[in-house]
Amino acid sequence: MSKRIKCTLSYDGTHFFGYQIQPGKRTVQGELEQALEQIHKGKAIRVTASGRTDAGVHAYGQVIHFDTFLSLSPEQWKKALNALLPDDIVIKDAQEAAPSFHARFSATAKEYRYKVRIAQERDVFLRHYCYHYPYPLDMEAMGRALRLIEGTHDFTSFCSAKTDVDDRVRTIYKADMTVRDDLLEFCFIGNGFLYNMVRIIVGTILEVGQGKRSVDSISSALAAKDRRFAGKTAPPQGLYLWKVYYDN
Repeated sequence: MSKRIKCTLSYDGTHFFGYQIQPGKRTVQGELEQALEQIHKGKAIRVTASGRTDAGVHAYGQVIHFDTFLSLSPEQWKKALNALLPDDIVIKDAQEAAPSFHARFSATAKEYRYKVRIAQERDVFLRHYCYHYPYPLDMEAMGRALRLIEGTHDFTSFCSAKTDVDDRVRTIYKADMTVRDDLLEFCFIGNGFLYNMVRIIVGTILEVGQGKRSVDSISSALAAKDRRFAGKTAPPQGLYLWKVYYDN
């Protein structure tokens, strides 16, 4: 009898061409499915994730599921996969899920974080894990701008022109930031996110902080439903898929 296994994993996205499998390229999905194929003695096993991440984007709490006929305990799944996966992917938790569970469609919310290093000097050891932005920032203005992001809006202005979905209305439950020493960290929790949405929001908020645009420009951009009204797309290395929320 087939079982559905749910796993929570972390990965360093630096050396991946994103999550989704691509012919001839190193991807997170490709590494996962290769490991599962070894465990299943050559049988291909398809993995489904809560969502895709782009090249260079990291995950602290990505969630996947797959179906199997093998009778391994959750702890055995965790150990077996971690023994075969490369050093930049780790399974943090494995458990048997209900047959109806779906890593993507059962999710009720996602949390993304974006890290910005605001020191003047670059840190060579953090260059793959945060965005270096050594400019003076008006934190109070940025905080007010972030509050305008919260709520239910059409985020057409804050997604890539390559976005291939028609419904661009999303609800953001939380949009805030914290500063600790030289690290500025944004946190976004919402019922869904469009392609490049977090990175475009961050890029736009940083422009508010620099005085390149007003706080009110956030409302204007949302109303315009036009990508040209928002700011630049922040680079991928500062972005982390932090947590995926489910009803249970």
